[in-house]
Amino acid sequence: MVENKVSIRELKRSLSKECSARQREFIQSHIRQKRSVRFFQISIFFTFLAVWEIAARTGAVDPFVFSSPSRMVSCFADLSADGSIYYHIGITLLETFVSFFFIMFFGIAVAVLLWWNETVAKVCEPYLVVLNSLPKTALAPVFIVWLGNNMKTIIVAAVSVAVFGSIITLHTAFCSVEEEKIKLIRTLGGRRSDILKYVVLPGNVHTIVSNMKVNIGLSLVGVIIGEFLAANAGLGYLIVYGSQVFKLDYVILSIVILCIVATGLYKGLEAVEKYFYK
Repeated sequence: MVENKVSIRELKRSLSKECSARQREFIQSHIRQKRSVRFFQISIFFTFLAVWEIAARTGAVDPFVFSSPSRMVSCFADLSADGSIYYHIGITLLETFVSFFFIMFFGIAVAVLLWWNETVAKVCEPYLVVLNSLPKTALAPVFIVWLGNNMKTIIVAAVSVAVFGSIITLHTAFCSVEEEKIKLIRTLGGRRSDILKYVVLPGNVHTIVSNMKVNIGLSLVGVIIGEFLAANAGLGYLIVYGSQVFKLDYVILSIVILCIVATGLYKGLEAVEKYFYK
């Protein structure tokens, strides 16, 4: 079952309809709780920024090492003047989306293949487990030698971070479909392709979307790992460049932007999940 995340606006619309006093009291309590949670989330965020800024200005922390909100705003304005920050963000997003597409495509395709042929699944299982457990940072230098210092290396490194875990997760979910539904399709004369089309894939939409929410973050992580080693642009490159020339404002700003990007990507997929389960 998927938890139904109801917005405050929807709750207010429910209040406008006819309902019992107990229902009205429950909805109002839920609205107050959501507002309270949102208030504390925003308060913690702005309190953190204020404490960080004050600590940097009073010398409690070294602003050269830890930067500060005001220094990051100034740094962002400087990088925005020539558009370089947007170029780096665009490169990282492009690599992340391409990597994410390949991860989901190969993850679903291989999981279907393994579900279709049990013998192939048993043969491949130990190799998938080993490849999934292998530290992907160890493979990045090998990819550089094989593919060169370019975007292909970064995308392959990002795909390797998540694709094996995605295959294992989806294959396990496909094999966990209720046997009664499969027997029903077979009783009605359905073939294995019908079971896949009408039972396996529709019954695992939630698993696929949940897997997408995990993989979008892993794609971003893989891209940054790749950019650390083989990039001429991107937020990962900007982090490495900033640390090399001791411009730590670049480093902190890039990390903050990565947090914002990761949140936006996750929320986008959360909206997709709500679309399927509204």
